[in-house]
Order: sequence, then C-alpha cells, then structure tokens
Amino acid sequence: MATHISAIKRAKQNEKRRLRNRHVSSTCRTLVKKVRAAIESNDATAADAAFADAAKALGAAASKGILHKNNASRRIGRLAAAVAALKKA
Repeated sequence: MATHISAIKRAKQNEKRRLRNRHVSSTCRTLVKKVRAAIESNDATAADAAFADAAKALGAAASKGILHKNNASRRIGRLAAAVAALKKA
C-alpha cells in the first residue's frame, strides 16, 4: 500500500477513475447489445432509436478517453451499416 501522501492521493484518483471507466464502458456495451437485439428482431424503428443512444454513448466514451476515438468510430460505423441494411431489407 502507498505510504507517501502523494501516492495515497494518486491511488484514490486511480480508483475513482477506474470506477467511472467501468461504468461508462459497461453502459456502452449494454446500449450496443440493445441495438444488436433490435437488428436481430428486424425492428427498424427500435434499432434506429437504440443506435442513436449507443452512438452518443460511444462518442462520449471516446471524448473522455475511455475508448480510443478510432475504436469508437469503427463501432459506430459498423452499427450504422447494420441499421442501414435493416432499413433497406
């Protein structure tokens, strides 16, 4: 365990950030699963609404540094393509 005051503070900051990162990434995973579930059930309106929420959450995670911006962009792009294919069909 940390013994210096600065090391104790750093440990507290790291724990706080770890909990925030865990919450945000878990929320993103849940929202992406909702989009995929709507696509599986062939519900275009639900998929579109769920995609909007997921894209917003992924963008926020990227801006906070939880996800790399290219990773978030790739996920959003693939979800958008799947939703667009569902609308076409």
